[in-house]
Amino acid sequence: MTIEMKPEVQINTNYYSVQKIKNLTDSTFILQLPKCRFKFDAGQHISLSIAGDYQSREYSIYSAEDASNLELLVKEVEGGYFSPKLKHLKIGNQVEIHGPFGRFCLDTKKLNTHQHVFIASGTGIAPFHSMIKTYPGLNYRIIHGVRLAEEAYDREEYEPGRYYLCTSRDTSGDYKGRLTGYLQEATFENNSCFYLCGNSDMIFDAMEILKEKGFSRDDVNVEVYF
Repeated sequence: MTIEMKPEVQINTNYYSVQKIKNLTDSTFILQLPKCRFKFDAGQHISLSIAGDYQSREYSIYSAEDASNLELLVKEVEGGYFSPKLKHLKIGNQVEIHGPFGRFCLDTKKLNTHQHVFIASGTGIAPFHSMIKTYPGLNYRIIHGVRLAEEAYDREEYEPGRYYLCTSRDTSGDYKGRLTGYLQEATFENNSCFYLCGNSDMIFDAMEILKEKGFSRDDVNVEVYF
């Protein structure tokens, strides 16, 4: 008697079903997925595509390393191809994830000896949210540059006095003007280490300002979004 074996079913562990889309503003939202099936270090990013679509984009992981859900912070690009599709996904729709990638992570040698100054523009705050949630008790300071105060994503999740908002188009922030304007006026402890994430113009300007304040390139880590 010949016994026929059933073909082994291959499960693609890179696929995740959408659990929730949490809108933070009209254009920015959190894409919530099940708990990730891979190990990552806070600050890393992944490559994301929609099942059946040929395009992909890279997003920093927003959630903590041990969080019960994998979360990504996404801003819809007006007239864009990919992000509007993400925003209109329904619960149960599938996305495909590859990664993690990148080395934009906390310097563990400085974890307990330095103040970690996180400088972000817009959704560039995503990796810092992951770092802070992963390391309770971290000595940190966030400087976040946005256009409007409504873009202070999940501000209430940060410790009082550690989050500083710079708004360029309204007066509702802690500082009226561009983030780099605030940096020029700010003072920092000698044991500060800096992490910059966001658009390239902000990063290059901020690096020059920090250099003028006496900090070396070894004190600065960067992740350029565009």
